[in-house]
Amino acid sequence: MEVFYMNIGLFTDTYFPQLSGVATSIQTLKNALEKNGHSVFIFTTTDPHLGKGTIEPNVFRVSSVPFVSFTDRRIAFRGLFQATKIAKEVKLDIVHTQTEFSMGMIGKYVAHSLGIPAIHTYHTMYEDYLHYVLNGHLLKPYHVKQFTKAYLHNMDGVVAPSERVKETLTRYGVTIPMRVIPTGVDLTAINENPRRNVRKELGIDSNQKVILTLSRVAAEKKIDQILDVLPTVLENEPNVKFVIAGDGPDVQPLKDQVARLSLEDYVIFAGSVEHSDVGNYYRMADLFVSASDTETQGLTYIEALAAGTKCVVYSTDYTEHVFDNRELGSTFTTKSEMTNEIIDYLKANQFIIPKDLKEKKLIDVSAATFARKIEAFYQEAIQNKQKTEVNYD
Repeated sequence: MEVFYMNIGLFTDTYFPQLSGVATSIQTLKNALEKNGHSVFIFTTTDPHLGKGTIEPNVFRVSSVPFVSFTDRRIAFRGLFQATKIAKEVKLDIVHTQTEFSMGMIGKYVAHSLGIPAIHTYHTMYEDYLHYVLNGHLLKPYHVKQFTKAYLHNMDGVVAPSERVKETLTRYGVTIPMRVIPTGVDLTAINENPRRNVRKELGIDSNQKVILTLSRVAAEKKIDQILDVLPTVLENEPNVKFVIAGDGPDVQPLKDQVARLSLEDYVIFAGSVEHSDVGNYYRMADLFVSASDTETQGLTYIEALAAGTKCVVYSTDYTEHVFDNRELGSTFTTKSEMTNEIIDYLKANQFIIPKDLKEKKLIDVSAATFARKIEAFYQEAIQNKQKTEVNYD
């Protein structure tokens, strides 16, 4: 298919300086599409952490307030007509929504008003989070199904980051064009930013082995499960430090757990990490570990791999595909499996990933591959929209 240059509108409730997998995914897509010659415009929410007077080229922010349950996330309360006016001025060819909530609704309205296609990326498996809302008594899987079908109604396509997401949307009865396109990783940003000695900054000796987890520090990331098995790991490999990088609502509960388990000498809370700096954290670690079972794909796994760090992560259809060679990493489904995998890697003391093996794996998940697949889907949606338009002249 011949590529034509597009004006693309990405609509999202979450964007930098907020730190999340979705924000990272959007910036990766924006940069890669711009590298291919397209013009990309971000429509998102205001953020109190953004410095006053900060200039953000092609980023348009609408008034917002903290989201009720997650105060570090934002939700727009106006901006419908402002966004439509801007979209007309920049002559958008397509809308790509990244949220089902406020900015997603605005994006759908903008696309309808301009008569252009709208596609959506389904980032979050909401069924995995229902137990956080009144212990699962308020919302049920049926409600998620109905809400999702209603949002995707009359849209021109949906991107599923993994086969698991595609299967879920199919089960919901979604029938619009669907593509499985795993989010890419900006490998250049991971490996070419200024390097710092993070170990020295954190007070870790060069001869100590380091386990790292890096994510939003929240209950769904299951960091508490890694802490649960850490005493057993230390019995087998006592010269280990566990670094928890990131911030979020569960920092204090995890610190309390560390105290209960008497792990203060072995666990380091590194705090929030700027995305431009995550490569330095991955590189200082010997092993990246994640117990989260709610990831649609897990960008941190790929980022760690890109930095050359082996991974031990929860098993999904996506991680099984990525970590199909033990020299890259391994997957688990139970705490005992996670414990054994961590101990095996630490005891083997072979943390270097063969360069050719890593590079071959990373081609499939690069930002360039991601952008190429997305732009093909955009063009297909634009052409389908043009075919279905009725000419009354």
